[in-house]
Amino acid sequence: MKIRCLHTPWLAALVLLSLNTGCRDRQTLADQATAKGTLLISNSAEPADLDPQTITGNPENNIVHALFEGLVRYHPETLDPVPAVASHWDLAEDGVTYTFHLREDARWSDGVPVTAHDFHRAYQRMLSPKLASHNADGLYRLKGAEDYHQGRSTDFSTVGSRVVDEFTLELTAAQPTPFFVRSLSNRRWFPVPIHVLEKHDALERQGTPWTRPENLVGNGPFVLESWEPNRVIETARSTTYWNRNEVSLKRIHFLPIENSTSEEAAYRAGQLHVILNLPISKIETYRRERPDELNISPASNTYYYAFNLTRPPLDDPRVRTALALAIDREAITREVTRAGQQVARHFVPPGISGYYSQVPGVSLDLDRARELLAEAGFPDGLGFPTLTLLYNTAESHKTIAQAVQQMWRQGLGIDIQLENQEWQVYVDSMQRHDFDISRATLGFAPDDPTTYFEIHSTGHGFNISAWSDPEFDSLLDLALNETEPEVRAEIFAKMDQRLIAEMPIAPIYHGTYIHVVRPEVKNWTENMIQSLPLREASLEP
Repeated sequence: MKIRCLHTPWLAALVLLSLNTGCRDRQTLADQATAKGTLLISNSAEPADLDPQTITGNPENNIVHALFEGLVRYHPETLDPVPAVASHWDLAEDGVTYTFHLREDARWSDGVPVTAHDFHRAYQRMLSPKLASHNADGLYRLKGAEDYHQGRSTDFSTVGSRVVDEFTLELTAAQPTPFFVRSLSNRRWFPVPIHVLEKHDALERQGTPWTRPENLVGNGPFVLESWEPNRVIETARSTTYWNRNEVSLKRIHFLPIENSTSEEAAYRAGQLHVILNLPISKIETYRRERPDELNISPASNTYYYAFNLTRPPLDDPRVRTALALAIDREAITREVTRAGQQVARHFVPPGISGYYSQVPGVSLDLDRARELLAEAGFPDGLGFPTLTLLYNTAESHKTIAQAVQQMWRQGLGIDIQLENQEWQVYVDSMQRHDFDISRATLGFAPDDPTTYFEIHSTGHGFNISAWSDPEFDSLLDLALNETEPEVRAEIFAKMDQRLIAEMPIAPIYHGTYIHVVRPEVKNWTENMIQSLPLREASLEP
């Protein structure tokens, strides 16, 4: 086998850090890692943190799911809830009270038992206004959680979480929710080691050292061994995990490679087992030359542009609608993304819990877009201010942004500047609403349309457009408390109408996941939310 030396700075660093090998070896880094049971996976970006209750992005999410585990976990293919820390659970006749029975052999990585108190106090921490977590909305499924988080109640006993005994936890939902148990697979519901957080004064503060390798204690199938910023995060199979005998991989190395071209080059050179972001320009090459390694699967997510309503002229719905109507979504999915993405007319992907919107959605209409822009005071784009479109570093985001920039220039006569930021800076900009227009992707387990609609409600942690519409909020409350499918569909249609009328965001497409996986990686399955099968995967030379 002929090995070609690659001398880019990042690849040189990878050679040094991985397994102390060089180009003189006949085997690739991935070959040697396979023999040692170490999975090498590109993770797109340097994680901002590893606190499951405060992180917001996929790069962090991938690692956190290796280090922590909730009451239940997603089945790697169907996404149905399967037992995790809870061995089983019961639902009372009232349809809202769930009793979870925890495994007595579940342990934190420092050997301390995982108890119902850990979950109960984790939920209290998440909902604490002082923590200011952008994920707290996810716990609003619990009775009284929203009132406690919003400060309308200061008594946590009013929240639907109760410790029955050391290994029994009772959760009471705010309303009958068919997907309540599956939602507990999300990292927002993971426990955190309260005894560790107390040592680092982290119960009500973000960004403390408790997530550093020398401090972090988890309860998942892997433990954090080392974290070299911008180089590698190394994890090892946990010796205290309750189901450790079923975990095949001995180690996982997460490599933060934001440049997808470098990522693909590293894979092709045998320095990675898995990449999660194949460059658009390489898709046809892999279809032709490595079809067995290319995995393209549907995703229950929406790629969209968010408009910052706190900045004029984006506070004018006519301007927002004009921008949305001037995007040729068919051209983007046909000529730019080219991986089976579905044009998005609405925010909610079609078919979620059987809901298909019948409301006319957003599509290319340049005549109407120009009319609206003129009505807003910018005929033919004259006098339109210079705005910036923000995206995080990735070839695909840049290519889409350039295409949309050209569409707006040619169709509306306006010039939008492009700005890319590294992942951590980008996340911070979105959370602070420090942008004009920003690309974003949100995806959820395909549970229910409400999980997609609610991110647009007033004050929601992922409502980066800062849109607030009392009518929409009222409709969401109705939908959450309604059980009749036909009535719910009518409510969803009205919510769709509000989103189309106000256009706080411009949906572009419903995505696909494009992974490339080496043949020696076995038991690698795909699902609609990119929940990686790290517990199930194995390596065979």
